[in-house]
Amino acid sequence: MTEASPDVKTHSTPLKSVEVWPGRPYPFGAHWDGRGVNFALYSEHATSVELLLYDEDKAEPNYSLYLPDKTGPVWHGYLPGLTPGQLYGYRVHGAFDPERGHRFNPRKVVLDPYAKEIGRRSPRWTSSLSGHNETADDLVANLEDSADVAPLARVISDDFNWDDDALLDLPWQETFIYETHVKGISMLHPDVPDNLRGTYMGLASEPVIAHLKDLGVTAVQLLPVQAFIQDKFLVDQGLSNYWGYNTVAYFAPEARYAKNPLTAVVEFKTMVKTLHRAGLEVLLDVVYNHTGEGNHLGPTLSFRGIDNRAYYKLHPENARYYMDYTGTGNTLDFGNPYVLQLTTDSLRYWVEEMHVDGFRFDLASALAREKRDVDMVSGFFKIIQQDPVLSRVKLIAEPWDVGHGGYQVGNFPWHWGEWNGKYRDTVRSFWRGNSFQVADFATRVAGSSDLYSPGSRKTYASINFITAHDGFTLQDLVSYERKHNHANGENNRDGHNDNLSINFGHEGPTDDPAILAKRETLKRSIVTTLLLSQGIPMLHGGDELSRTKRGNNNTYCQDNDFNWYDWDLGEREAAFLAFCKEVIAFRKAHPIFRRRSFLTGQAGTNICKDVSWWHPQGREMSPRDWHDGKLRSLGMLLCGSAYYELNDYGEILGDDTFLLLFQGNKKGTFMMPPPPDMHLWERVLTTQVDKPKKRLSAKAWQRVRLEPYTVTVFKGIGE
Repeated sequence: MTEASPDVKTHSTPLKSVEVWPGRPYPFGAHWDGRGVNFALYSEHATSVELLLYDEDKAEPNYSLYLPDKTGPVWHGYLPGLTPGQLYGYRVHGAFDPERGHRFNPRKVVLDPYAKEIGRRSPRWTSSLSGHNETADDLVANLEDSADVAPLARVISDDFNWDDDALLDLPWQETFIYETHVKGISMLHPDVPDNLRGTYMGLASEPVIAHLKDLGVTAVQLLPVQAFIQDKFLVDQGLSNYWGYNTVAYFAPEARYAKNPLTAVVEFKTMVKTLHRAGLEVLLDVVYNHTGEGNHLGPTLSFRGIDNRAYYKLHPENARYYMDYTGTGNTLDFGNPYVLQLTTDSLRYWVEEMHVDGFRFDLASALAREKRDVDMVSGFFKIIQQDPVLSRVKLIAEPWDVGHGGYQVGNFPWHWGEWNGKYRDTVRSFWRGNSFQVADFATRVAGSSDLYSPGSRKTYASINFITAHDGFTLQDLVSYERKHNHANGENNRDGHNDNLSINFGHEGPTDDPAILAKRETLKRSIVTTLLLSQGIPMLHGGDELSRTKRGNNNTYCQDNDFNWYDWDLGEREAAFLAFCKEVIAFRKAHPIFRRRSFLTGQAGTNICKDVSWWHPQGREMSPRDWHDGKLRSLGMLLCGSAYYELNDYGEILGDDTFLLLFQGNKKGTFMMPPPPDMHLWERVLTTQVDKPKKRLSAKAWQRVRLEPYTVTVFKGIGE
């Protein structure tokens, strides 16, 4: 494992005197050119901008000077002799007039939106961080000075020895995503050194990488690692914003996950380089829809104090308030080209300088709101489409926000993948035993062509998932029917109420062997459904370890064993992990489950449909069958002789013929259909927890018994 470079400069050269030149309006942020540092800050409505320079161990700035020039809406200045390691912040002067959208307050030191490293970490919460007078209302400015507690930026050098590292650019159809938290995955791992647990280097440690590779993962999708702040109301309760959806700096890696906060950038790059060497792509969950400054009563940390009216989408009838399409109090204004530039500059930085392979966009519909409505041909998507860097990396949308018209599953541009929320809900409903599910279930398992085939999109537009960070774990999905979020301090009011889950007659942990057997069987069936569906599977990290959050479906504020992975596996947990590896390997061995093109249900030249759907009575499903609300069993026949695709290298892909039998919440029998061009069916996979030991072969029209909540996979074989 590569350690962080020991020669990284973390302290600036002391200045004997301060000389400031006009400098340039680009690039934004603080840019060191080897001789000095250029500072450039966008603020359209400011009257002047004051730059503060801090020594490492000082609460107050030791230099204060005004940026001497302004070009367009950009304030700028150049300080010769300044070097990497310098801490800095800004005071931005202008009107404090909230009803017109202006919240300038030069008594507040604000963070550069282009900060590449945070020098002073998350603020120590005091009343001075508020831009308004909290004892009156937000129409009165707070004159307390925040210089001693505000977050500060650090000037850095982008020097790093990448050797021959480059983006892996793995084909979409070969992708298997593992969603994880940087800290949670290694915090309790017994084989990760103590000083690396919970860090970037802990994620890149040999034991964690060995687990991911052994599991068959191709990409790790990290919960937010762009620098974020802790919510005051959580800090006051002794909690923390663990998930990190509270971004305050879109270029800086979160320093909490570094062994040494002064080398966070180097450690992040080292992590990426190490994961790449192991063949693992790195995807980031990014939060450009809102910032950590909250609603009109929130703190003044950066954007609000730099130019509130320019950065945020304000209420058209009263600019004192924010338009909130995110549920967090504010929404960035993507109708402003400088907000668009900030976002795309940030994305390019993470690709070009940090070597990230792609992004998952939190509440991505909000990015399409130039005005009020969602517009999929808005500026943001046009910029991404034409960008030579960003148009080539993996882009994944969370295709909704909380505003009117925000649910946009299936509507994103062709080169985007989407979290398929309809897949999640349908698969959960089917396995829970809800009525009238088989038709929608078949559509989702087959790749959701109803959503993604228009516009010539491919199967990999659908990012299939059943559990994620937001909600129950897989273990909890089969163990709880109600949320248990009391530890969050909100009287169990937070989190989703309808989880489409099942507890098999007992809420939470139990020693009842019958209940445990049903839970273990259903877990296997859910994982098998996920892995053998057309589209890109995403596994919630720790589900393979039977991780539980004890029924809490909103653990955003729990930096503890609610979220840290438990690596101490009992016999039952170890058996489930082994099964996960088995079904993942099965998927990898058979490209028919990783098709690029959608199934059609049509016969090819071999008079064999690429997919056919079978009723348990031994007939192909009829239109009437699809509307049978009592039907709980379904067969999916994938014909190998009808499967013919070329991979990216022109190699012909072919495969065997498979029959997948999905048996819902009731025991039953299934009359086997005739295997195309074959003579027998042979069972190759079953999710039944007490696996039948004897080999099972079946002929056409033979009935086989199926246990409830099971998936059974048969392969067509010759004599």
